[in-house]
Amino acid sequence: LQLEVARSAFLTGRSRPFHYRIQQLQSLRRFVLERKSDFAAALQKDLGKSEHGMELFELLGVEREIMLAIDELPKWAAPKPVEKNLLTIMDEVYVQPEPLGVVLIIGAWNYPLAVTLQPLIGAIAAGNAAVIKPSELSSHTAKVMEDLSLYLDKEMYHVVTGGVTESQELLKQRFDHIFYTGNSMVGKLVMQAASCHLTPVTLELGGKSPCYIDKDCDITIACRRITWGKYLNCGQTCIAPDYILCEPSIQDRLLEEIRKSIKEFYTDDPKSFTDYGRIVNQRHFQRLMALLKGSTVAIGGNGDESERYIEPTVLRDVNPEAKVMQEEIFGPILPVLTVSGADEAISFINSREKPLVLYIFSSNKKLIKRMIEETSSGGVLANDCLVHSTVSALPFGGVGNSGMGSYHGKYTFDQLSHLRSCLIRKLATEKANMMRYPPHTFEKIRWARIVLLNQVNVGRLWRVVLVTLLGILAAFVVQVRLSTNTQSHLERST
Repeated sequence: LQLEVARSAFLTGRSRPFHYRIQQLQSLRRFVLERKSDFAAALQKDLGKSEHGMELFELLGVEREIMLAIDELPKWAAPKPVEKNLLTIMDEVYVQPEPLGVVLIIGAWNYPLAVTLQPLIGAIAAGNAAVIKPSELSSHTAKVMEDLSLYLDKEMYHVVTGGVTESQELLKQRFDHIFYTGNSMVGKLVMQAASCHLTPVTLELGGKSPCYIDKDCDITIACRRITWGKYLNCGQTCIAPDYILCEPSIQDRLLEEIRKSIKEFYTDDPKSFTDYGRIVNQRHFQRLMALLKGSTVAIGGNGDESERYIEPTVLRDVNPEAKVMQEEIFGPILPVLTVSGADEAISFINSREKPLVLYIFSSNKKLIKRMIEETSSGGVLANDCLVHSTVSALPFGGVGNSGMGSYHGKYTFDQLSHLRSCLIRKLATEKANMMRYPPHTFEKIRWARIVLLNQVNVGRLWRVVLVTLLGILAAFVVQVRLSTNTQSHLERST
């Protein structure tokens, strides 16, 4: 029903004018700001997030994306002229972004505000209608999300809550694009369902993002940044460092520095500290505690199931075949594996599924460049964690098992638009078309090669033509003046 209503509303064309899209984006911002306290209370119940943490790591990113979309929409949606060849030099040739139709957005539970609304921002900016399915695991946040209809166009934008059954029913329907954020296993099911209707998908997944620490870097700073990136949101971040690769000679130093950073950030009692969160539910708590089996705990390792609490944990000398290395951890457990150096680290990374992000800590720029060139991942961040996701000018997304498609800023707009190829020509240029009509001859092929194999930068071409014409005009003026002067001289002589 929601899809039918949304499609009917979309087909009226109401979402095509810029002023409509900007109005909806402004209303979305108003929803986020006016319901800020409700979201804070919901996220505290769902994930133990503090109010300040919610604002810093969820709300600000959404606000930034909305404001960017409002400011840049006329530029993003404008026709983009492209280079021409000699055959199309007199034609109008451009790319026109156009709305896809109705987009299904399936959100995740770990950052339920940000990862659900950021795709919606792009969908609205691109002129689409949307059906939004928040994660049922963050149930309190999903409840607040239902009130989105009080702010946005009720016919164009719909929120569907519920669990697996509701998601399966949505996936049976024909949408124009599906944007899913979650794990690879469900991502495959989404893609399989989408294939029945040939619906394109964006899959924002995850995986085991490696973190290589070079022995020559500033280990104290590296460990502070890794500790922050790993234990933020209790480790439930898709781009959190999943495991560390380092040489054996620095492992003890790493463990000591991480221990210091944990104490600095979360005190001696993280359980009672406001900014240390909770595991989303008992099932994930049990899954995480089971991952500790067979590995040596160097820091932490304790938990309280009744409160869904697991303390910041680090494992040392982890075997690559250990249970903790067979799946994305998505929790506050950090394995440390030792390698002989960068060569073995690169080989190890390449032997596994392509990660969402590769972290490199090193003072050696050549090593950083080498690791970028010799590995593959959705993104790369050197000497810090997570912060690349705050840069709207960078595409955020995975490759291979870590996802397909990208978003943030203009990339979301492009992802949820059809980039339509447009060529407009006149009927008065038939002479130029004779080379393509039968009978085909060697001479026509020769001209076709000249015309089709030469790209023309029209702006530069007209500048060249203008300069040439000005040069000819200047030469003509000089010649006229010389002739005039010569004639005057002759007349005076006589």
